[in-house]
Amino acid sequence: MAALLEVRNVSKRFGGVQANSDISFDVIQGEILGLIGPNGAGKTSLFNSISGEVTPDSGEIRLDGQRISGLGPVEATKRGIARTFQVVRSFDSMTVLENVMVGAFTRTRRAAAAMAEAEKVIDFAGLTGRIDTPAISLTPPEKRKLEVARALATKSRLLLLDEMLTGLTPAEAQSGVQLIRDVRDQGVTIIMVEHVMEVLLPLIDRAVVLNLGKVLTTGAPQEVVKNPEMIRAYLGDRYAAA
Repeated sequence: MAALLEVRNVSKRFGGVQANSDISFDVIQGEILGLIGPNGAGKTSLFNSISGEVTPDSGEIRLDGQRISGLGPVEATKRGIARTFQVVRSFDSMTVLENVMVGAFTRTRRAAAAMAEAEKVIDFAGLTGRIDTPAISLTPPEKRKLEVARALATKSRLLLLDEMLTGLTPAEAQSGVQLIRDVRDQGVTIIMVEHVMEVLLPLIDRAVVLNLGKVLTTGAPQEVVKNPEMIRAYLGDRYAAA
């Protein structure tokens, strides 16, 4: 399978902190890739570089073979990259429909077309019954789904999910897992940052493990959880005999 995203030797420093150091990996078209690591490993910093919010100090990021690093978030969105955030960023005074239309307006200037696209992805995300509800009134899992719907309304090809399942009950998390699988089934490639390993590992196709801003290991989830360095850095002894 061809690589949709190529990350090559990406480094990023913020003052005295080396957030990312010489990071390289590919993301294959149609897969769900897990980006794993302890707090401070550099996961969100890398997301910010991929989505165009920050420019790497060195290295490059390519989408479909075209360099996108340094182009900014607007251009990254136009190229087909969308993301959610660890802290939900909804427009609280706006309805679910209006929030998702904001995403759709990145592809059209016509209100009718934006509304039609928004209604379609709202239904897909399971929020049809909340379409006229102000975002501030949504439950936490509904707000997560709203962010996914708004991202999909940009017609993304690569979706970055930043701790979408964190803080949810087991039932809510399983609903989120099903939504992620449904998104992938629509042809969208996914990179996930997630700390709920029991939920994440059965879901992803491959994992890239970061620690202290560097790639520690990559591979299938059943392989990386047995990596001694991975266990020491993040998972803990309970995974050692898995």
